[in-house]
Amino acid sequence: MTRTWSAILFDLDGTITDSAPAITSSLARTFTLLGRPVPSDSELLSYVGPPMLEAFQEYAGMTPDEAVEAIAVYRAEYHGAASLDTAVYPGIAGLLERIHAAGIPLALATSKPELSAIAILTHFDLAKYFTATVGASADETRSKKTDIVAEALARLAVTGVDTSAAVMVGDRSYDAVGAQANGIPAILVEWGYGSPAEAAAATAVVHSTDQLAKLLLG
Repeated sequence: MTRTWSAILFDLDGTITDSAPAITSSLARTFTLLGRPVPSDSELLSYVGPPMLEAFQEYAGMTPDEAVEAIAVYRAEYHGAASLDTAVYPGIAGLLERIHAAGIPLALATSKPELSAIAILTHFDLAKYFTATVGASADETRSKKTDIVAEALARLAVTGVDTSAAVMVGDRSYDAVGAQANGIPAILVEWGYGSPAEAAAATAVVHSTDQLAKLLLG
């Protein structure tokens, strides 16, 4: 699959950062504050990756209005935990630096709220590598991965980037489906939060940053 890519899109949670501790602890507090039973640790982990609006409805059986309320509570809880309980996966910062140095434009495409994503990239001094950073809109009208990938490609194109040979790097089937819906291949990483079954949706699967680097840089 090694080829010359014109642009590379990265997911954030489970791909660049290990954010599960911050997300699951914030979710647990959210359920407590809402007076709902707190899901098990494994159940909470399933919330990492998909749009949160969908996750609250699918996994917790909330109505759309209840999910909107839950998101507001969750975001308030997560704001204080994000930088404390989040870490960049080993080798990722160096890989992003190499991609940037090679002149390949980078975009972030995450279901996390866009402002939160920008803050996390800035906190870890990674924002400088990205031409575009796209996340869920504040009102959740843009939250599906398909729409987020489309917006990332559009923002790259506006800056003059050739997106005809773009690729998506993520860890969940949502990343692969979002990429394929926009006509680009997807590489899934095994160090994230996806299950083995989700790998079937990917064009390629990698188990290390070294292996990922070979596919992206040759």
